[in-house]
Amino acid sequence: MPSQGNNTDKLLLDFEEFLLKNLPDAPSFHPNYDQALKEMFKAGGKRFRPLMLLQIVDAYEPLLVKNAFWVATALEMLHTYSLIHDDLPSFDNAPLRRGHKTLHMSYDEVTATLVGDALNSHSFLMIANAPLADNVKINLIKELSVNGGTSGMVLGQAIDCYFEDKKLTFEELKYLHIHKTAKLIAASLKMGAIIVNLDKQKQQLLYDIGLNIGLLFQVQDDIIDATFTSDEAGKPTQNDENKNSFTNLLGVNGAKDEKRRILREIEMQITSLDANLKNRVQSSIDKYFK
Repeated sequence: MPSQGNNTDKLLLDFEEFLLKNLPDAPSFHPNYDQALKEMFKAGGKRFRPLMLLQIVDAYEPLLVKNAFWVATALEMLHTYSLIHDDLPSFDNAPLRRGHKTLHMSYDEVTATLVGDALNSHSFLMIANAPLADNVKINLIKELSVNGGTSGMVLGQAIDCYFEDKKLTFEELKYLHIHKTAKLIAASLKMGAIIVNLDKQKQQLLYDIGLNIGLLFQVQDDIIDATFTSDEAGKPTQNDENKNSFTNLLGVNGAKDEKRRILREIEMQITSLDANLKNRVQSSIDKYFK
């Protein structure tokens, strides 16, 4: 039997191959729109959200993994749209993402904005076209919409932008990042559970674990911003002095303490999971956060 690490690596390799073969295609006489649609995917990325979904599907229904690639691609497209918009001049005005020039730097702000809009829409088309039952696809679309949209990621982004230069309390900071970052990660776990038809209680447990993983992800990202160079991180760093980050509120050491606290909480939560899935989630946490 292959090791868990090898299984994770194979999932990522197979997913990456599927993703790059199924990028949106919109050839026209526009000089760079079609190329710009694909550019940020070809630049790479952690693929963390798709991996979380695929680990759950592979743990329970490995024969459904290839069908789930469509949904995992939808997650990665919605996430990538959010990054493209987050980097725009009206947001962070970032020149670098995934070690690559941001789209508004490579082309222009209008092209970058429209590519983000297109990927948002195309993510739902990927789910609609997935070889899964219609009722499953409807529930997946609902989950992605709720957590990626009005009361999820977009709300978090709105709070983040509005309260820049205004110090938030710790609870307000957690609320911001639960919505901006954690809800989409939580949705990735729950969407995997929906695909394999886990009961509602297990779906909720995985969603709750995902919220903590999402907070952990953000705390670590803040630590990276405060302690890494741009070359090491593949994006601009040490430029969040006016933002509401865990390192600005707690200091780097305080943020590291918070990271350890969240890790302990997640490790307690996953004791309730089936052994196979527990090992997979633990393996992913070890890979990305330890």
